[in-house]
Amino acid sequence: MSTESLERIYTINLGKVLLSPNNQRAKRAINMIREFATKHMKSENVKIEEEVSHLVWARGIRHPPRKIRVKITKDDGNVVVSKYQEEKTAEETSKKGDKKSEGKPKKGDKKSKGTKKDEKKVEEKKPAETPKKVEEKKSKKE
Repeated sequence: MSTESLERIYTINLGKVLLSPNNQRAKRAINMIREFATKHMKSENVKIEEEVSHLVWARGIRHPPRKIRVKITKDDGNVVVSKYQEEKTAEETSKKGDKKSEGKPKKGDKKSKGTKKDEKKVEEKKPAETPKKVEEKKSKKE
């Protein structure tokens, strides 16, 4: 067979777990993940990583998550289900940091920032309005 690995990211809906009895739900969720991987990767040999298992069992046997995001990898007939971790770029992290620094202005800063913005708005409106008034006055005189 080919030595290439097939890797996909899925969101598995575990909503039907709630149809099973309270004390069987987390077990059923693990079985559903295994069935999903078997169906989509077309291989019976499925391994679920410990991290995924801990995610399902984190809130106990009675309250597994409704959905779970996983990365499924297939290598030569072996399927591995692992937790999906989003890769954050440097730009996203810097934007989040900037938002925190902007946050709520201090009492002293609030007045200075507000007046500058108001002044700019007033300055922009005045030049636009004055020529119209002058033209109207000229037309009235004539």
